[in-house]
Amino acid sequence: MAVVSALAAAALTFRQARGAILDRAQDSAVRDLRGQLDSLAPGLPARPARSDLRALTLRLDRAGGSRAWRTSAVYRDGPLVSATSRTAHLPGGLRETGASARTAVVQRFHRGDTPWLAVAVPVMVADEPSRRSGLVVYASFSLASEQQDVSSLVDAARTGALPVVVLSVVPALFAARSVLRPVRRLRSAAEDMSAGALDTRIEVTGDDELADLGRTFNGMAATLQADADRLRDMEAKARRFAADVSHELRTPLAAMTAVTGVLDEDAASGQLEPETAEALGLVADETRRLTRMVEDLMEISRFDAGAAVLHRDEVDVGELVRKTLALRHWQDRADVDVPPGLRANLDPRRVDVVLANLVGNALRHGGPAVRVRVRGRGGDGRLVLSVADSGPGIPEAVLPHVFDRFTKGDAARARSEGSGLGLAIAAENARLHGGTLTATNSPDGGAEFTLTLPLGTA
Repeated sequence: MAVVSALAAAALTFRQARGAILDRAQDSAVRDLRGQLDSLAPGLPARPARSDLRALTLRLDRAGGSRAWRTSAVYRDGPLVSATSRTAHLPGGLRETGASARTAVVQRFHRGDTPWLAVAVPVMVADEPSRRSGLVVYASFSLASEQQDVSSLVDAARTGALPVVVLSVVPALFAARSVLRPVRRLRSAAEDMSAGALDTRIEVTGDDELADLGRTFNGMAATLQADADRLRDMEAKARRFAADVSHELRTPLAAMTAVTGVLDEDAASGQLEPETAEALGLVADETRRLTRMVEDLMEISRFDAGAAVLHRDEVDVGELVRKTLALRHWQDRADVDVPPGLRANLDPRRVDVVLANLVGNALRHGGPAVRVRVRGRGGDGRLVLSVADSGPGIPEAVLPHVFDRFTKGDAARARSEGSGLGLAIAAENARLHGGTLTATNSPDGGAEFTLTLPLGTA
């Protein structure tokens, strides 16, 4: 503001002083020329001849003094007459304007780079000041000296404004720095917090608005850190609880599975009553379902604890896919397309889990037509395995959350064979390999899951 004020004051001063210099030169010239005419014009005849006009301009040229103007005179529609061959320099339109004017007419113009001033003064009848005599005198002179005065004024304004600008910039920089430094610290702290450093705080000094903003930021950061710590603690407790419960349930479930297996044999041999055999079959199914759920929970707990490890082996991908389907008696229910001789370095047990989850879901929810397609991309050295079905597809509202834990495709199915952890476990196994697992709805109908894994050692 100080710099702008200094420059504005200098510009305004220059403009006013320049106008005053030019106006003074203009008024002085008109006054001098009018005074000379008032003393010389009464001696002219009523209809002056060219020689009379030449004598008049000669005397006017001599009376110009330091101004060194050049004068010319014209009577009515006659020619422009000067004392010498050099007539007054007149800008366009001034002669026409002066011929009809009753007062002096002034016009500024340039010749090259030099400013000039031209004056047209009509001579009135001595006895009738309001009636024009028909005689008009023109004068023009250079404003070079006035231009030098204006240039000197510009230099003086520049010389005066420069120290003000310099002296204003220094405190302005200190003031701006004192304002911007807290803002920069606040921005840096916000970036640190966005990167996860919730323990970030900024140093607050003073009692101004920026200090209040800093204290508000520190309070917000403390609240966020406390909430995040509490959430992490609750999440850790929940995971530990799930892992502990799953571990504790394994022993009784193993015993229950063994007992229901023996009773299943008795039911199959006809040694039990039909009602008892039916009830026993229900208990056996629920026991097996609970066992699978516990195993899934324990597997998720291993991923959460970072205890899941890969046991890689170079395997034939086609053989691995066929073994997975044959183990679950799905070989006749899925159309397999795997190029022969395709090999990859991976953990066969974990890929088996992923493939079993994908094909099992497709068979349960997508109809009997399940397609398993495997391709190797040599360009980026990756294995692409896709499982597609011909069912209704995944609801759009569920699709973004299909790999979340305990997510089921149909919320109306309050109870199903799945635990809601299968796809979450499949996605974790894909990430453990350094790959990805994605889900989309095919334009032709049905859902399609795509597993992408590195072909070589991760």
